[in-house]
Amino acid sequence: MAEKNLNEISGDARKLFTKGTEAMARENLDYAIALLNQALEKEPAFFDCRKMLRDAQFRKAGASRGFFKKMLSGAGSSPQVAKARISLNKNPGEAMATAEQILNADPNNSAAHRIIVDAGHALELPRTVALSYEILVKNSPKDKGLVIEFAKAVSEIGESSRAEKILLDMIRDNPGDGELNDALKDLSARKSLNEGGYGALEGGKGSYRDILRDKEQATALEQEHRVEKSEDVTERLIGEYEDRLQKEPNNLKLVRQLADLYTEKKQFEKALSLYDRIKNSDMGNDPSLELAMAKTVVKQYDFKIEQLNPFEPDHATQVEKIKAEKLAYQVAECQKRVEKYPTDLAIRFEMGQLYFQAGKIGEAIQEFQKAQGNPHKRLASMSYLAQCFAKRKMNDLAARTLQNAIKEKTIFDEEKKDLIYNLGSVLENMGQKEEAIEQFKQIYEMDAAYKDVSAKVEAFYSGQ
Repeated sequence: MAEKNLNEISGDARKLFTKGTEAMARENLDYAIALLNQALEKEPAFFDCRKMLRDAQFRKAGASRGFFKKMLSGAGSSPQVAKARISLNKNPGEAMATAEQILNADPNNSAAHRIIVDAGHALELPRTVALSYEILVKNSPKDKGLVIEFAKAVSEIGESSRAEKILLDMIRDNPGDGELNDALKDLSARKSLNEGGYGALEGGKGSYRDILRDKEQATALEQEHRVEKSEDVTERLIGEYEDRLQKEPNNLKLVRQLADLYTEKKQFEKALSLYDRIKNSDMGNDPSLELAMAKTVVKQYDFKIEQLNPFEPDHATQVEKIKAEKLAYQVAECQKRVEKYPTDLAIRFEMGQLYFQAGKIGEAIQEFQKAQGNPHKRLASMSYLAQCFAKRKMNDLAARTLQNAIKEKTIFDEEKKDLIYNLGSVLENMGQKEEAIEQFKQIYEMDAAYKDVSAKVEAFYSGQ
């Protein structure tokens, strides 16, 4: 369905919207929210109504900030979220209505906005999709994948310049990120096509005569598009930053961005030289800088592997040798950062991962136990701890750790599915088949395609 304006909706929905607007003007927010929800149930494609509803929801939340702040932690796990996800494929309109009920209480709820995005795609409501993406990005501004999705959604509603700005803002903080630069190039190419009239041709409308008035104009447009598609954004930024650095030699933020760009272009020595320049300055005592340098060296090792001839008879041996060297470097380098920043629990988590990868399970356990103190790494640390316990055949400890992590994980997302699946696997290893299958059934209810839960659950029922 296409999104509708006030003149395209039914009379009943128009009356409800008008009353809702009047209630908003009187600051009767509860009544306005109820009326606007009713209007959307009749006309889910009525975008102006949804936008006004969102405004009302946020105004109400702002007026009750203390109360809502207390309830946010549990909102993502409500039965309504599960209900909406279950109905998403069969009835996206119903899923969207259920999501709005969640947003009435918590307008920032990411799980509900993700449901609206998925339902909006299914119902072909691009402005509705973009509206929820905007809030999702505000909730998770550093989520690169989410920002790219948001930019695409904004582009699809005809706001190409705004979409480019969204990506450029993130590229400024991550100048060497290839995925972001590719997304920007793709967006620019699409903008060029649409502004040139090619979008109409793709849809079977219009003609070249409408777009190209003469041969010279045709050639100019073709060349412009070819340049736009082939332009290397990274090279352009390197040139700009090098020029700026001549004028601003003490701009260490610029030096950092330039180093990131050289890493992206696999010019590792130049990148490391620039990183060293910062390290030797007053701003050198920065764990994020040392991490960036470490990642650059790791990429050097990966590049060495890429350069190997796969047809050499000892190719596999060479690959394993470089991988072993890389892991040894990572462990040694991270140990230095742990010693230098002993209270940085994010580094402790990284150290635990490397110990786990190197098979040093005892050392990994100690690091993950400490890393639990970082709220951003807590659940991931508990997941790794459980894996460490399981490797040591301490299945009861693994199960208890996973159960505690699951209790703390409110939103039923990929991370929670992984925790539940691992708990089921541990319980299987303990011979507790009934308890294990209950874990797999939880995932099956929400996502039957996850790993092999479908086979496990269906085998259980067929064996009864």
